[in-house]
Amino acid sequence: MAFVYAWNRGDKLSNCTKQHIQKLLKANMMGPYGSEWAVEEKVKRREMVAPQARYIFVYWNANEMMDNAFTPLLGFLHFRFTLEEEIPVLYLYELRLDSSVQGKGLGKFLMQLVELIAQENRMGAVVLTVQKSNSLALKFYISKLRYVVSSISPSRVDPLVGVEKNYEILCKTFDHEAKAILEVYSVQYRTARRVGFMAAFSDLKFED
Repeated sequence: MAFVYAWNRGDKLSNCTKQHIQKLLKANMMGPYGSEWAVEEKVKRREMVAPQARYIFVYWNANEMMDNAFTPLLGFLHFRFTLEEEIPVLYLYELRLDSSVQGKGLGKFLMQLVELIAQENRMGAVVLTVQKSNSLALKFYISKLRYVVSSISPSRVDPLVGVEKNYEILCKTFDHEAKAILEVYSVQYRTARRVGFMAAFSDLKFED
């Protein structure tokens, strides 16, 4: 089975590509989000076309397309370069695949590609969000790809608040600083770190 890949950014997407993205998002996410999907879909539409959104698209190799019933767009990655707790990270917004290619290793390959992109761009980690109700996705990231629940995930920041949230934030780190802050960062350390910043700021003297 052969695929072709293409790159793009959110503000350069064609109307046709936007429609394919929306179709895959609905097919993949309507179930996990349930009654919240109507609201979440509007958020996804805004995120989709942001200039900072980066995409990798997966298509059937034109020579392999023997059945016109196949959708031309088989899947996509949406990611951005950003900061989490002052650590540069690649934040994966979406990994969505058509049902015809799920469970065939394509998702794992795309995640390996994302991790390579992150490291080539000197990012400290890959970070992503998963719905708690999406048990298959959680198993994929945690068991197969060795991601961990990040210290910035609600369940670790404040367990009482985390119980009420319907998602977890996962990460895979690539250096010691990112690991210390995004994996083993405790609530006490986070508080001390912020207090330290405030104390340092208060010690600054400004001229009139």
